[in-house]
Amino acid sequence: MININEVIETNAMIEKENLDVRTITLGISLLDCISSDLNALCDNIYRKITSVAKDLVKTGNEIEREFAIPVVNKRISVTPVGIIGASACHSPSDYVTIARTLDQAAKEVGVNFLGGYSALCAKGMTESERMLIESIPEALSVTENICSSVALGSTKTGINMDAVALMGRIIKETAEKTAERDSIGCAKLVVFCNAPDDNPFMAGAFHGVTETDAVINVGVSGPGVIKHALEGVKGKDFEVLAETVKRTAFKITRLGQLVAKEASKRLGIPFGIVDLSLAPTPAIGDSISDILELMGLERTGAPGTTAALALLNDQVKKGGLMASSYVGGLSGSFIPVSEDQGMINAVNAGALTIEKLEAMTCICSVGLDMIAIPGDTKATTIAGIIADEMAIGMMNQKTTAVRLIPVIGKGVGDTATFGGLLGYAPIMRVNTFSCDDFIARGGRIPAPVHSFKN
Repeated sequence: MININEVIETNAMIEKENLDVRTITLGISLLDCISSDLNALCDNIYRKITSVAKDLVKTGNEIEREFAIPVVNKRISVTPVGIIGASACHSPSDYVTIARTLDQAAKEVGVNFLGGYSALCAKGMTESERMLIESIPEALSVTENICSSVALGSTKTGINMDAVALMGRIIKETAEKTAERDSIGCAKLVVFCNAPDDNPFMAGAFHGVTETDAVINVGVSGPGVIKHALEGVKGKDFEVLAETVKRTAFKITRLGQLVAKEASKRLGIPFGIVDLSLAPTPAIGDSISDILELMGLERTGAPGTTAALALLNDQVKKGGLMASSYVGGLSGSFIPVSEDQGMINAVNAGALTIEKLEAMTCICSVGLDMIAIPGDTKATTIAGIIADEMAIGMMNQKTTAVRLIPVIGKGVGDTATFGGLLGYAPIMRVNTFSCDDFIARGGRIPAPVHSFKN
């Protein structure tokens, strides 16, 4: 039973410590929409989404009002469009037509993002998936609500270096297509190694082919709550520190479980998972970097940063697993630069570099996230950075991702502004030594030996 002290404590978390349900994401299968006729396919997609998701926003708002729990975003993920469009699409422009349809459906039901304009190319790439990838720059420039992701590798299959090389070029083209808005298209485009099927967070959300027809996934975030809790244990040893994070994560996840179950019941759609991810916002006090610095670091990026992040990530997962039987997605800690004021401050102070962030991705939930780089960065350099991050995920049997934003017309010392939850970011320095010949080899980096234990 929940007692009055827990109610008071939860209210304080919401009112003073930025606790919120970051997203209710409705996953929708589009497999039954497949048609060889593009117009019929688009009609089926629009009808399916607007029917299944018609009450999503209203339900989220009702729960927010009745339970006094902020539900920041209501979102949709769909079956990867590279699968759905294979029969009907014969050119990249055909895929752009689907993107426009998805955008219209998202606007009709009132969600802020729809994910799943995606291709699963971890081992190989079909001609249809190549066309979808080629369409991404145009698709993200002519839509407002669509997010795109591409799976480039996994522990069991290795890394598809042909797709990595292609994505280096696509990211650059997407930046150029949206150059007048600080290349914001790239903020809605992410590449993955070991992509999860049940991720509710954008830009990487898609409704996995192993999922049921529709499912409710909830993402909870509470860095401000963790920060507040750690302020009370300054100078204590690591056992106390770990226990404090774990207990706080438990409470946060219970809140997510409550909202997920309630949304599931009201919408008549099965509950999937709670993703407890400490995802920051640009708001002061809602920062992963601030938590790390409370642990005793002068600045995020100082020696000890990776160890501090390891403790935080592990205890968040331990607390969450005790609070819900269905924790999934990317649970842990996100370290997006543009969305975390503390990270931005660390970059500006010279404490945090891309190389240090890469080391931290061995520990965190995802990877190199929302990092603005010079607009003149070569496509092969971008591909090389992606390959490094995919290798970390493949070798460590974890999800890793890259969301780089080459901001056209800007260089180190400049700032890119994206707005809203996407925030703003200083342009970070990139190693400019060439990897052209490495990327040009093509083919696939083989899976590591531990993938064969099955």
